[in-house]
Amino acid sequence: MVNEFNIQEYLADGVEYIIKDAIRSTLKNPKETRFLFKFSKHAKKATKIRQKYSENNQNIPVFLIASITSSCNLHCTGCYSRANNACNDDVPQNQLSDDEWEVVFNQAKDMGISFIVLAGGEPMLRKDVILKACNYPEILFPIFTNGTLLNEDYLKLLDDNRNLVPILSIEGDEKITDSRRGEGVYNQLVESMSVMRKNNIIFGASLTFTKGNLSSLLSDDFIDRLHDFGCKVVFFIEYVPVNEQTRNLAPSDEEREMLLDKLDNLRNNYSDMLFMSFPGDEKESGGCLAAGRGFFHINSQGGAEPCPASPYSDVNVKETSLIDALNSRLFKSLREGGILLDDHEGGCVLFEHKDDVERILNE
Repeated sequence: MVNEFNIQEYLADGVEYIIKDAIRSTLKNPKETRFLFKFSKHAKKATKIRQKYSENNQNIPVFLIASITSSCNLHCTGCYSRANNACNDDVPQNQLSDDEWEVVFNQAKDMGISFIVLAGGEPMLRKDVILKACNYPEILFPIFTNGTLLNEDYLKLLDDNRNLVPILSIEGDEKITDSRRGEGVYNQLVESMSVMRKNNIIFGASLTFTKGNLSSLLSDDFIDRLHDFGCKVVFFIEYVPVNEQTRNLAPSDEEREMLLDKLDNLRNNYSDMLFMSFPGDEKESGGCLAAGRGFFHINSQGGAEPCPASPYSDVNVKETSLIDALNSRLFKSLREGGILLDDHEGGCVLFEHKDDVERILNE
């Protein structure tokens, strides 16, 4: 039964697991380890805050995804942000200012949100917002970046503020990465990794897996290569179709089971690396974690959306608080109507039910 699943307990255990493995993977980096021990204390306090909200029947997610810009310097094949027009080459209109993002960060801290993923577009184009994130050591900010804009100023910023963790998007080897992201991008990524490793800056890699490429991404050869580059965190991001024509690329249950089985081996064999999957095993989490169950998304203009892959919104954080956004009619309907708990063939349950999401939005 759905009521038997304790989402807050699941999220709290997940945070504890992430921090424990992160500390294990950084034992040879004293500066990073010191930060993580401090962050561990903040995370425990955040868990207590979320539990207090839960006692009043208000679920607070652990994660917030913040797309801080609609601009990007690359044109990657199959980019869902461009497919949804969340990212384009036009001059950004009505984007949240750095001060408005700081209001969001401050509210998130007070609510007990422990992780804010900075995304885009290319988030490193918004250094003003990243500077605001430096003011919140209670929150860990993974920065999902294409890795092409790293410079001396950013290196110093990352070294001085260990709550900022760059996560570089890479598709595999040089041929595969450049075929999707553009010629020369792979070598730029390798150079960025080399510089960060030399400066003892913790960084990770984001691997988008499809039905066709998961085996190569899970190969010992590729993981060894990331390990040699100095990568400490690896995110396996499940591909979400951008339209009906790409539905066949979405991983099936078979690929998900393959990933879960392999992750256990990777965690045992690479004790100095942290491996995570997103959205993770929905069977373990009682369904999809979007729409505020475990995370939600704020787009560059302030619209609160269930997920980056489900770009629908009925409230804007320019006009309301994060709490009110979590209690928006759209979010509550998705959480309470059973859609997030529904079985689906692959990819994203909200993509498969996008007609239902649009119907709820337009009611």
